Amino acid sequence: MSTTTAPTKLSATTMTTTTSLPSCPNCGDSLPSPEETQAELSQAQARIAELEAQIRTLNEKASAAAERWAGYEEELTKLRSQDQAPPPPPPKNNDNPGARIPRGPGDGLAPHHPTRSFTNPTLHVGGGDRPPQLHRINSVPTSHAQDTAPPDKQTRELLRALSREKLLRKEAEGRLTATSKEIEDLSVSLFEQANNMVADERRARAHLEERVGELEKRDVEKRRRLERLETALVRIEHVRTLLDE
Repeated sequence: MSTTTAPTKLSATTMTTTTSLPSCPNCGDSLPSPEETQAELSQAQARIAELEAQIRTLNEKASAAAERWAGYEEELTKLRSQDQAPPPPPPKNNDNPGARIPRGPGDGLAPHHPTRSFTNPTLHVGGGDRPPQLHRINSVPTSHAQDTAPPDKQTRELLRALSREKLLRKEAEGRLTATSKEIEDLSVSLFEQANNMVADERRARAHLEERVGELEKRDVEKRRRLERLETALVRIEHVRTLLDE
């Protein structure tokens, strides 16, 4: 009777070992099952997909900001070209003031006959040459006054447009600097987030792979133990049959 009770005890111990949860051989802590590790892997993959979507949205924002930056630069170049272009000159009076001066009957003859001007004193005193000379002298200051007149309405409008363009250029430069700063901040934060996410995901993946490898090793060890126990049970049954005989 003593020999028959021993195999039952061994079978009970084998059942308890097979039904127990997997544990670490070094520290003895219980480890998750392969189903749990698979679920964690799927969660990690979903997280990676979500982070990639965030990276794509950030890239789209950066490209939109770059397009706005290019538009601001084009606007600045247009404003600079308009600023560098010289304003149109004010309209000039093309009329020759000398053409309107009435000429006396003796004006055309004085250059051809200089001796007559010395012999005939009446030409200098009361002749017809004196009034045109006075009229010509009086007409010169009027033309000079017309040239030095204040700018007309068109010139004032051009000056106003120039000042307006300068203000617009300053505003565009301010927006350009703000946009460039925003792009730099976005690029820096994007690269930092991407690097951090990649590093975190690599660490998590390495940890999960390590745990999966440990679980696979434990499964192999369990199979070996089960095989040994099965061979031991076969031997015990064989010994039992021999003893019964």
